[in-house]
This record gives sequence, C-alpha cells and structure tokens, in this order.
Amino acid sequence: MKEPGIPENEALRLATLQSLKVLDTPPEERFDRVTRMAKRMFRVPTAVVSMVDENRQWFKSAQGLSLCETPRNISFCGHAILGDDIFLIKNALNDERFADNPLVAGHPNIRFYAGCPLRAAGGVKVGTLCIIDSEPREFDQDDATALRDLAAMVEDELAAFQTANTDELTKISNRRGFMHLAQYGLNFCVRHQQPAALAFIDLDRFKPINDTFGHAEGDLALAAFADVMCASFRATDLFARLGGDEFVVLLTGANKADALAVLEKFGRQLDEYNNKAQRGYRLQFSCGVVEFDPLSGDGIDELLAAGDAHMYAIKAAKREMH
Repeated sequence: MKEPGIPENEALRLATLQSLKVLDTPPEERFDRVTRMAKRMFRVPTAVVSMVDENRQWFKSAQGLSLCETPRNISFCGHAILGDDIFLIKNALNDERFADNPLVAGHPNIRFYAGCPLRAAGGVKVGTLCIIDSEPREFDQDDATALRDLAAMVEDELAAFQTANTDELTKISNRRGFMHLAQYGLNFCVRHQQPAALAFIDLDRFKPINDTFGHAEGDLALAAFADVMCASFRATDLFARLGGDEFVVLLTGANKADALAVLEKFGRQLDEYNNKAQRGYRLQFSCGVVEFDPLSGDGIDELLAAGDAHMYAIKAAKREMH
C-alpha cells in the first residue's frame, strides 16, 4: 500500500480548511442533496463529501457509508487532493498502491473510486467529492464532466457555509456558526462523558471607545480583540462574536478551573497587545464562566444564559467598585 503524499502547501491548506469551520459539524441537506444526486446519477452504492484534515479524512456527507471518518494515511482522497483533476481508480485490486489497502481488503471493499478535488478560496484543495463502488467499472469523459459539475456545487455550498457562519468584521464564528457547532460539541461531551466550560465575554468600556475615537476605531478594537482570541485560545476551543461587543468561548474537555487558566493566559496576551498597540485606550473584558454538566440535559441555550447572567453579575460588581 502507498500512503498519500503531503501537498507542498500543506500548512496553508490546513489553515484554509480550518477557516471554513466545517469540520465536525452535523450533516446538512445542502451537502446531502449533492451526494444523493451523485449516487443516483452514477448508480454507485456510495458518494461522499470528504474533508482531508491533518490525520484523517472526515465526511461532511456520506451516502451508503456508515463511517464518519477514516485515517488519512489509508485514504483515497488523500491521493486525490495531490492532483488538479479527477483521481480515478477503475479496479483497486489491480493497482499496487491500493491492492492491500484496508479499505480495499475490508469494509467498504473499494474497487472503483473517482474523486474530484474540492477547492476553497485561492484554489486550495481541502477535500473531494468522490464516488465509490465495490465492483470495478468504467468512467468516461461524460462521467468526468458530470462529477466536476457536482463538485462545483459542493464548492459553492462550502463558500456559502463559511459566509453564513462567519462574522464579517472579525472573521471568527458568528452567533449562527457558534450555535451550530457548540451544540454538536456538547453532544460529543455527553456521549463521551467529558466536561466542558463556557465563557461569556463582554468588552469593558467599549462605548467610550466609539464615542471618543469613532466607530471605525471601535471596529478596529473588535477585530483586534478577535485576533488576540485566535492567537490565545486552543485549537479545540470554539470562540465567536455573538454580536456587538459580546463574545463567547466553549472549551470542550475542560472544567471551570481549566477554563479560568486559559482565560488568564488570554488576559495576559491582551495586556501585551494593549502595551504594544498604544491606541489611547485599553481592551479589557468581563467574563462569566460556567461549567457544563453532561448529565444535566442542558443545551447550549441554557449554558449561554447562565454564562450571560454570571458575566453581568461580575460587570455590576466592577461598577460598584468604581
């Protein structure tokens, strides 16, 4: 078996994939519609939208396949993203790169594979739309054209997904994107009996920044705050701008003490930004941290409400001190 190589632009490719905020999100009709169409058009048992992450291929949509991911080092899609057009294997048993591949020797017993690379912004290849059969088969130019057309539909949906779930000003998740991903994260914690903590964050004295320096400076302050969040929080943390000067962070696999330690680090990095930027004001925040109990039955709405209430209590106490 030959493992897929690593693209020359791998660092950029992985960063682009992460920026889509699509990994580990629930199934969606917009993608399932395309894979159903591909399965029907090509009369294959399996059609998949696959995202090639650092160590795995993860399936945003999979028709005829019960798996949600497989290791990248045995993936056909890992090979497909190395090329610019459809990667085609008519009979995997006759191909020395794949004849002893676990996905060929065992479930799902791949014989035929055709995968069209999916491109994100800048033409970076993040995954594939692929069709799979357990029997060898032919694939002609008309088939290739049809698969490329369907792949273009997936690319359009990926772009729309990113736009709909990203805050235009700060380039991090918006409320819609956060709610979408956060509930999925909490469900994961319930299944695996893992802790989670939510931090509801509100900028202190943001209105005076707008009033004194103007709204353009206020926008710059919000964007800078989000940039420090990106640099400070862990890759596994989900953070977003809920609206206005309100932000949120969901830390899965972390209890309240862990979350407070992460937020202390964030506060230090924000101080470093303030000292370096010298904008005439300092970015500071109040934060309410609540711990998620996987046995409680609470969802993201309840966790947000508790974090919001805790944050406002802390903010009120600050005002009384001044």
